[in-house]
Amino acid sequence: MAIPYRNILENIRLAFPQPISDRVHDSYLVHSVMRAMDEVDALKSQRPILGERKPLDYDLARQSVVPEQGMTIEAVTSDLVSYCAGLTIPGHPQTQQNVVPPPTISSLIGVLLASLYNPNLSWDEYSHRLSLAEVEMVAMTAHLLGYDPNSARGFFTFGGTGTTLYGVKTGLEKALPGTMEHGVREEAVIFASDASHYCRYNIAGWLGLGSKRLITIPTDTRNAMDVGVLGEQARSALRSGKRIAAIIATLGTTDAFGLDDIAGIIALRDELVEEFQLSYRPHVHADAVIGWAWSVFNDYDFEANPMGFRPRTIRALAGVRHHIQHVNLADSIGIDFHKPGFVPYISSLVLFRHGEDIKLLQRPQEQMPYLYQFGSHRPGMFTIETSRPGTGILAALANMKLFGKQGLQVIIGHIVEMTQLLREHLEGHACTTVLNRDNFGTVTVFRAYPPGVDTFRIKEKELHESLHREQLLAHNEYNRQVFHYVHEEAMAGRGAVLSLTDCYRHTDYGEPIVALKSFILSPFVDEEIIEVIVKKVLEAREEIEG
Repeated sequence: MAIPYRNILENIRLAFPQPISDRVHDSYLVHSVMRAMDEVDALKSQRPILGERKPLDYDLARQSVVPEQGMTIEAVTSDLVSYCAGLTIPGHPQTQQNVVPPPTISSLIGVLLASLYNPNLSWDEYSHRLSLAEVEMVAMTAHLLGYDPNSARGFFTFGGTGTTLYGVKTGLEKALPGTMEHGVREEAVIFASDASHYCRYNIAGWLGLGSKRLITIPTDTRNAMDVGVLGEQARSALRSGKRIAAIIATLGTTDAFGLDDIAGIIALRDELVEEFQLSYRPHVHADAVIGWAWSVFNDYDFEANPMGFRPRTIRALAGVRHHIQHVNLADSIGIDFHKPGFVPYISSLVLFRHGEDIKLLQRPQEQMPYLYQFGSHRPGMFTIETSRPGTGILAALANMKLFGKQGLQVIIGHIVEMTQLLREHLEGHACTTVLNRDNFGTVTVFRAYPPGVDTFRIKEKELHESLHREQLLAHNEYNRQVFHYVHEEAMAGRGAVLSLTDCYRHTDYGEPIVALKSFILSPFVDEEIIEVIVKKVLEAREEIEG
């Protein structure tokens, strides 16, 4: 028997937040959200994951079809919560996987509000005061990083890759004017370190330069780009008639928190302009998606140390400031608030030192006849995105106001302190060695070794001497076994979830160095968790030896 569509429509309308205030339905909306939160909370335990981790059947998933009839909100809620089972809990003190922070309550409210009313940041007609929020966030962040807020400009985009893409694309327009309209007509190259984010390959390919036009510069023992080699490679490229689309400097590499010498790179760039009488100034983009947060310590009094951080922590924080204080020399900067800004994905901002650079990306309005007839703020005329949500903006703004500079100093200082404490514990055992001892972030890359290995000398031998190739490969497999044991213990609620990197860096003879990795981003981590990590690594060795 047919059902008049309006009977079904009435139920469908109830599934939306009401456009006109309805106190009863508003309560239903709040209750529905609370029900979802309660059901997720029921999945929590002492373990760093929600519920149980079960094998995933992708073949079955590929047979899914749209149901003939819809479900109730209550049934959909329970179904959605089931998909959360097995997720690691980023705020859990035993979760130390890569760069995934716990989001604050304020940032979650920001995401919810922006999602409720679905603003599009491409035009202030579709976003109104959220456009103002974006401009405020740009000004706050520019001031924090040392840009002049009156001349700097920026906007939120689709992730750290997006920030670097915009930086390189702007540099390409400087090196080869008119590329936006006519395409790449001459050979141009991109420079980045071998420790920089792999998005460099995607960007070179997607911009039409090709990944073969990406020139990778080796890093030193501090995982920083070798500026001397950069100079040699850049001069060679310029002598052969190539143009430099961009130099990507990394302020906080993903695996080891390596910090490139941004001041040295800028000085080199300026030398090249003079030496080759270039008609353009090669664009330097600072990929500071992780390191930006340490700029809150640019004016911290390390001698007085008013917050009482431990000496090793002070040294680590000061070591980062030595580099991050010069990030304002870069032509553009990438910032991820969904990393050490403690907001949900995605919240990424690209900043330009000179706002005029954005005009290089601008398109004529006649290409967009159905938009921009009025209003004064029209980012969609130069962004690659036609649709940009307000979620990342309100989430970032929420945390900037929640923490303030002092709050960010406290939380960054604490997780650095816990990182230094972990290194102390690891260095207190003869069977473990920290690989990135000279890097000062919240990531610790380390290796465990079987009995009888001289861990005080093995690191240098494996890195530089090809005679130790077989030994290196054996120890790579050993560390994979340690990782699997620690991971299984964590999934059972008996330890911490660590990461594994298949290539911390390459040896001088071309082999990858496999290493365990702890990335501390939870404010709930304390010394007892640090002790658990080391205990589980030692247990893993005993298990392997047994």
